[in-house]
Amino acid sequence: MNILLLVPYPQGEAPSQRFRCEQYLNILISKNITYHHQSFLTNQAWQILYQPGKILQKSLWILYGFLRRFLLMFAVFRYDFVFIHREASPIGPPVFEWIIAKIWRKKIIYDFDDAIWLANTSEQNKIAARLKWHHKVSAICKWSYKVSSGNRYLADYALQYNKNVVINPTTIDTEGLHNPVNKKANVVFTIGWTGTHSTMPYLTPILPLLDELAKKYAFKLLIISNQKPEFDRQYVEFIKWNKSTEIEDLQKMDIGIMPLSDDKWAKGKCGFKALQYMSLKIPALVSPVGVNTEIVDHELNGFICESSEDWEQALTNFYKNPDLIETMAEACRKKIMDHYSVLSNKDNFIKLFT
Repeated sequence: MNILLLVPYPQGEAPSQRFRCEQYLNILISKNITYHHQSFLTNQAWQILYQPGKILQKSLWILYGFLRRFLLMFAVFRYDFVFIHREASPIGPPVFEWIIAKIWRKKIIYDFDDAIWLANTSEQNKIAARLKWHHKVSAICKWSYKVSSGNRYLADYALQYNKNVVINPTTIDTEGLHNPVNKKANVVFTIGWTGTHSTMPYLTPILPLLDELAKKYAFKLLIISNQKPEFDRQYVEFIKWNKSTEIEDLQKMDIGIMPLSDDKWAKGKCGFKALQYMSLKIPALVSPVGVNTEIVDHELNGFICESSEDWEQALTNFYKNPDLIETMAEACRKKIMDHYSVLSNKDNFIKLFT
């Protein structure tokens, strides 16, 4: 079997495709399945994508991405399946998907882990937002052999257009990457958050609460991201995300938080922050939005916090009872191993290509 994987970003860079398809590549090889992996953006394009300005450079790299995709269309006949993560091109109508499905009549496995049919674009790329063509998602679903969705909310959307929908959760490599190690206790209680700049606004609603807690308790809010937060607080420590130190940096947290607003976009999220925390035996505090309530078992491996009072109580509870972290640690790891690890989901992933 030969598979073509079309992804937006260079290999090993973006969390979405790293944890939805790239960490299964060795498993494909072990099953004697060959693949060709092509990103729309090159490494050079990826480096400037979220920088302000540089419109001409970004435009040229986008045109180059379209050229690469266009040339690849002449080789599609070689593949048995075409796995498309999110979209074949970041802007414009689904021309490449149409060629693959209607001209070459190839079986498309269409994978997404966000509510990408909704507009949700960063300030840095607001011009491109007008060209995103979000409504193409429904057409790609219709043309696909199977749709691989990250959770039930996404699956329900896809089922409107395709009856062959598989829930393929975002998973964690608990053997090769997310391996917890014995660590020294933090001198200062450390609340952690990780994510890209685009999800950082979800922290804003709980900042007033943290400001109040900072008047009573000594703690640190560790933010691991690709960009510094725009808000400035004495209790905030920023670490720029680095793939080579990602696990080491995450393990500087005592607990991890994932606040979300209850909107259509957030409901499509696949709980990746909570998955990362818990895989490293770090209890997670999450908003009761989307798949979060399936990942976190309240009071067993973390807390589900709906109101400001819930957040305050849970944070204070951990601060005053540090042993609670150790009590929850094994339950955190077990939940990920049993339900959200590459090992537990590998057969589900391989079956996409049957």
